[in-house]
Amino acid sequence: MSQLLYYLIIKPLSYLPHSVLYRISDVIYVLMYYGFGYRKKVVFQNLRNSFPDKSEQEIKHIARKFYRHLNDLIIEGVKNFSISEKSACKRMKVLNPELLNAFADKNQSVILVGGHYNNWELLAIALDSQVKHQTVGLFTKLTNAFFNKVVLSSRSKYGIQMIPTKQASRFFTEDSSNNTATLFGADQSPTYSKNVIWTTFLNQETAVAFGTERYAKQYDYPVIYGKIEKVKRGHYTFEMEVITDQPNSLDYGAISIEHTQRLEKQILREPAYWLWTHKRWKRKRKPEEEVL
Repeated sequence: MSQLLYYLIIKPLSYLPHSVLYRISDVIYVLMYYGFGYRKKVVFQNLRNSFPDKSEQEIKHIARKFYRHLNDLIIEGVKNFSISEKSACKRMKVLNPELLNAFADKNQSVILVGGHYNNWELLAIALDSQVKHQTVGLFTKLTNAFFNKVVLSSRSKYGIQMIPTKQASRFFTEDSSNNTATLFGADQSPTYSKNVIWTTFLNQETAVAFGTERYAKQYDYPVIYGKIEKVKRGHYTFEMEVITDQPNSLDYGAISIEHTQRLEKQILREPAYWLWTHKRWKRKRKPEEEVL
């Protein structure tokens, strides 16, 4: 069934021009928002808790804009299965590759951290072609083996190396001198088995996974924040900012709090482009855990 879905529907759709795909996106938006209401309860709860000062009308405006953006991401994700390298780089333009390349010229591996804001999937496809580092993406395996295979093939077709999150420690140990730029999406809700930093994010106590900071300190990797901005429908820019090139000089938790605050600034400026369907705040703080 998975193979039929891919080869008879998804793959053929990916060859359609963006203009046609966006018409499909507009139809799906109506069905998703006004029809079956995909995760609307989660989205509205997240928005109300994050923006307690906004009126219900303002919350609904953000929600509608978010669902339009979400359906564009779905359609753009379909397009990624056949998008050319040239088109990918045109639609996800790296504004300041020289910042990253300066570290590559010194054979210095780095960590790139960001959030699920705008089109992170397109970034994975387009980034390696525009920088000198070997880019590396960490991923969680899909339960469907066939789709896991085709999605990985699509993401890595223009150079990025994909590593399962469960193999991250081994990867860093074995490849710590290979001039890599490893991407971390650090805004998902961590399980109770993972070490976290507690901070305030969007007016709520929030657990931030410690992995980005831990690997940076362990291997003395500079930490760079990656900011994806939407220029217009289907077109994005990626701009990088150095958080620190001396991670071990910073206090415990400082890196985690800093990249979280930078993401928050993006969200506050344009809320609709973050992934509001995610249950970001399902992990609750224990009394003995301190908010930094």
